[in-house]
Amino acid sequence: MKRRYRLRRQAEFQAAIGGKRVYSGRALVAFAVPSSSEENRVGVTVSKALKSSVERNRARRRLRELARATFLGPDSPLAGLGIRYDVVLIARPAALEVSFADLEQEAAQAALRLSKLNP
Repeated sequence: MKRRYRLRRQAEFQAAIGGKRVYSGRALVAFAVPSSSEENRVGVTVSKALKSSVERNRARRRLRELARATFLGPDSPLAGLGIRYDVVLIARPAALEVSFADLEQEAAQAALRLSKLNP
């Protein structure tokens, strides 16, 4: 992902996690907060429940690809609102067990639910 689409600072992650928009699924947890930036931005983090660094990096790569396709794309439910969001995705251990297609469906459902919540 390009730099302008990423959350990079710890304060940005904490602000998004502290927001009221939350989606909790089997393989991921998503938090969103309205932002003043020009574009939607996404940050990805992985739970320490994934013990090895190899597993954490694999889960991180999978979520980054989902974020690029689902949350940052022009057909994203978040893009149609006119409000820009900072989104944090947290991978759960199940993110490695489910197929990528199921993970895509869950990310699409997360984007839809985050876009439907009242501001």
